[in-house]
Amino acid sequence: MRHDWPCSALNVGGHYSRVQGLSRIGIVLITVFTSSTSVWALAAARSAQKSADASRAAASASAGQDPEKIFAEGEASLGKGDLDAAERSFKRVLAIDPRAGTAYANLGVIEMRRKHWEQALDNLQKAENLAPEIPGIRLNVGLIHYRQGDYRHAIPPLESVVKDLPDSLQARYLLGQCYFFTDRYVEAADTLEPLWARQSRDLNYLYVLGISADKAERKELGDRAIARMAEVGGDSAEVHLLTGKAMLNLEAYGDAEKELTAAAQQDPNLPFVHFNLGMLYEKNGNYDRAKTEFLKDIALEPDVVFNYDELGNVRFLTDNDAEAEKSYRQALKLEPRMLTPHLGLAKVYQRQGQYEKALAELDAAGKLDLQSSRIHYLRGQVLLKLGRKEEARKEIDTSVQMSSARREQREKEMEGGSLPSPELTQQPK
Repeated sequence: MRHDWPCSALNVGGHYSRVQGLSRIGIVLITVFTSSTSVWALAAARSAQKSADASRAAASASAGQDPEKIFAEGEASLGKGDLDAAERSFKRVLAIDPRAGTAYANLGVIEMRRKHWEQALDNLQKAENLAPEIPGIRLNVGLIHYRQGDYRHAIPPLESVVKDLPDSLQARYLLGQCYFFTDRYVEAADTLEPLWARQSRDLNYLYVLGISADKAERKELGDRAIARMAEVGGDSAEVHLLTGKAMLNLEAYGDAEKELTAAAQQDPNLPFVHFNLGMLYEKNGNYDRAKTEFLKDIALEPDVVFNYDELGNVRFLTDNDAEAEKSYRQALKLEPRMLTPHLGLAKVYQRQGQYEKALAELDAAGKLDLQSSRIHYLRGQVLLKLGRKEEARKEIDTSVQMSSARREQREKEMEGGSLPSPELTQQPK
């Protein structure tokens, strides 16, 4: 089942604005939830412009360089989906006024639509430096990390938005999902529960809330969410899929197979049902069936990175290093900032005795996640093989310290991390 939101960037539009001491005229921030077509807007306006700024704007306008007019042209082009024309307009605004924060913000939105995440983040950070009080900019920063599956780094900007705007549906939903994907189930349940009145007909919301509440030992809320999921979805293939995924997360593998098989029988072309069957068979050690299911899902969803990552794992576990390497490389082609394919490649090269190549993959992984005890442990093992004993000892010690700290954190949660959940985050084609 596709879940269409939240996936849209927050368009920063309305009127040209100067920031940090300069005038901002009618800044309007708008976001659209693509599944419900609901629209909300935040408007903030400040007047009071110094005479020098007014003189400069007038001089620019008289020279045929009216930044407000150019900004409006960029907004019109962005609204029509003409990203190149919009980009040219906003860059013209910045050439006139380098402190136009909303121009940077809209350049960030343009790059988000192109899925150029690093360029988008660079522009949005410039916008945030100029206008730190605008929540929509921080929401888009969080959304960039979310779209890349970097949920840990998405949390701080989303937390700041929810703090400023506790009733923001999109920010709260995204934050709850990020907590869920990072196994912070208590916070996920606490964050998502206030959305019940607005989201209790959304199957994916109910699934995430139900699992989070269960793992946070909030049985009443968990039972209510799962019961509501069945009430809303009935006997549909989608409900069987999400119920099966819930059972899979709870390690009730027999019930999971029953539900996922029912979903596949009702709709064999349902996206992600074969992915979750693959996960089930991989957990059970039935690697041939797991491989078959992942390949079925790839036929339906060729751009889902998790299929290739898990297929690489299955091929590695069956000693097919060459095919495992191909699968991990395909995953990184689709999502260069994904952590686990780098770890998979490192293990392939480690087993083959190619320790320098293994270390290079671990270095790449380390740049993506500085807090992973697994990376430090594997680095320690590889460095030992390379004869770099002192460095290896430091890496292993760091891994042990991180693991101990994580165990203390895990005591606050139920055991068992969440499985990959592409069906919860996938954007519509």
